[in-house]
Amino acid sequence: MKAIDTDWGRVGCSVEGEGGTALLFLHGVGSDRSAWDGQLARFGQERMAIAIDMPGYGDSEFGPEEGSARTEFAHAAMSLLDALGVERAHVCGLSLGGIIAFEMVRLAPERVASLVLADTFARHPEGQAIHDRSLAAAASLGMAGLADSRVDALLAQPADPVVRASVVATMAKIDPAAYARAAEAVWLADQHRVAASVACPTLILYGSEDRITPPELSEELKTIIPQAGLVEIAGAGHLPNLERPDVFNRVLAAFLAEVEG
Repeated sequence: MKAIDTDWGRVGCSVEGEGGTALLFLHGVGSDRSAWDGQLARFGQERMAIAIDMPGYGDSEFGPEEGSARTEFAHAAMSLLDALGVERAHVCGLSLGGIIAFEMVRLAPERVASLVLADTFARHPEGQAIHDRSLAAAASLGMAGLADSRVDALLAQPADPVVRASVVATMAKIDPAAYARAAEAVWLADQHRVAASVACPTLILYGSEDRITPPELSEELKTIIPQAGLVEIAGAGHLPNLERPDVFNRVLAAFLAEVEG
């Protein structure tokens, strides 16, 4: 499956499996839905597992330019769930994806069965600077140049060369306009109030070597959402689902088993 026409518009997606409470995966600013292929293969064996492209990424069309990009991205995700006949889903978001997961909670908490927040934050203390540097680098280097210059900060070192090449290739394909909109959505976000309102079961995951969203930002999330679990994935950077997929999947599976009893 490459894309579905929804009430919001065309949304790129990959879907594996059926039945159970669906599991929705939301990618980061420098990625697309393919980042979750290893998770879809694992969790699609037991339930409907869904990964989407954010608006303007992959096979998703652009949304309107006006209004909040975070709200637009959340509406795209929920419209995709509607088109698939999914009323409630576990939502797993990485970095930008976690910010959009918070927005889904704000807009429709009844639709979020649980939250998994991987390498994300409520507000990044260096968000404005990261936003400005990222857009300046994209403008001067192009997306391929940005990908090559940024990849080693995203991954724990020494990085698996296959993972490294995949991250660069995926980021190089991103539409610069989509990247700019997503960068605004993630790096300029302040989701403290929404995070404090979270009532559903929540798991916070982070790579021990994450230099983009350092572990202390995940630890801060734990103070805002005190009932949340907090798990470190040793030896991973900002992309633990790609760097340590077996560990990531095992931790996620254990959380879902606990939530669903």
